[in-house]
Amino acid sequence: MTQSMTAFARKEATYSWGNLSWELRAVNHRYLEPQLKIHDALRDIEPVVRDKLRSNLSRGKIECTLRFHAESGASTIEVDSHRVAALVEALEQIRSHSSDLAPVDPLALLHYPGVQKSAGIDTDAVLSAAAALLDETLEQFIEARKREGVELARLIEQRLDAIDQIVVEVRRLMPEILQAQRGNLRQRVEQLGVDLDRERLEQEVVMLAQKADVAEELDRLETHVNEVRRALQQKGPVGRRLDFLMQELNREANTLGSKSIVTSTTACSVELKVLIEQMREQIQNIE
Repeated sequence: MTQSMTAFARKEATYSWGNLSWELRAVNHRYLEPQLKIHDALRDIEPVVRDKLRSNLSRGKIECTLRFHAESGASTIEVDSHRVAALVEALEQIRSHSSDLAPVDPLALLHYPGVQKSAGIDTDAVLSAAAALLDETLEQFIEARKREGVELARLIEQRLDAIDQIVVEVRRLMPEILQAQRGNLRQRVEQLGVDLDRERLEQEVVMLAQKADVAEELDRLETHVNEVRRALQQKGPVGRRLDFLMQELNREANTLGSKSIVTSTTACSVELKVLIEQMREQIQNIE
């Protein structure tokens, strides 16, 4: 099923020790690019978050925010003395190589990830609850992507139907166009007063027909349209394949325009390019 790359989801839950909320925002991107904004006390969950995103998503720039508010009775801040000791030791090692370093700001040290911890709170329980809540948020997020993907597929199908109608119209017009060009050629020969035998006239008509023949381009347009429809029904990411098919459709539309000998087929070529560009813009949002 076609999925959009743009979506939004938010989940919030309250526990005895505080409140957790996840917020996921996504826009289109060539690759999967998570951007994590996680409460300092819960940074240990980052690898889990990245793994869950990779397992469920293939493309998109994902802004993933985890907020944590501890209950007032459990919000007393404690300092992880082992963490602080390790940081101080590392700073002393750096200072041994240079005496020009500025003194360490205690507040900056306090805000270093992992230094602060909330008294009376089981961090493992918080991390476990956050992981479970993320699963729920991801489920909501993916459903939103699917809903928008269905709508994008519907819009693309409308353009594909319009392309089918244009192909049918050009096929219908071509015999009439060639017949009219044959009559125009004869009329010009008569106006010029040139004595041109019937065989030579037919040769000129055949050359004109060959130059204006777009049967191959119309066949390829139909093939590409069918392939787009097939891709829309496939499982998994199809955005890159659809983008490639838009390039192929555009190439055939350009060739159709270059072979045009009357304004009606030129107009059809222009309309084709408009429809293809509209589809291409929608496909930029498909995973």
